[in-house]
Amino acid sequence: MTLYENKIVLKGFVGKDAESHTSQQQKTFVVLSLATKSGYKDKQTGEWVNRTEWHHIVAFGKIADYAKDLKKGDYVEVEGKLRSSEFNAESGEGKKATIKRRAWEVRASIVRKLAPPAKSAENSEADPTDGEDAA
Repeated sequence: MTLYENKIVLKGFVGKDAESHTSQQQKTFVVLSLATKSGYKDKQTGEWVNRTEWHHIVAFGKIADYAKDLKKGDYVEVEGKLRSSEFNAESGEGKKATIKRRAWEVRASIVRKLAPPAKSAENSEADPTDGEDAA
């Protein structure tokens, strides 16, 4: 039995073209934004309400070599570990208060490009999300 496990699996659409970067140690890594959707039917109006979540994905090594060619709108599956980091940010208008913030990212261990899902009237989630507000 595993006492602890940190594993996340996401399927969604790439929000903007993958970006390659080089670390201070001269290692290449790739960053991409991934949109996932969830929805529910509003009981009062009977209409579907969708919510888009943006995920910050980071890939290193061979995974980065593959992920660097991903383009906006590609349908992908990502497996990895959820990681957080803390940083200080200023708060309020005109105030100099500093508060701690937490940022989340997925460190990819697997990135797979998938065939786009078939579009249908029942599956409005098959539509790629507009990447204008991509994380």
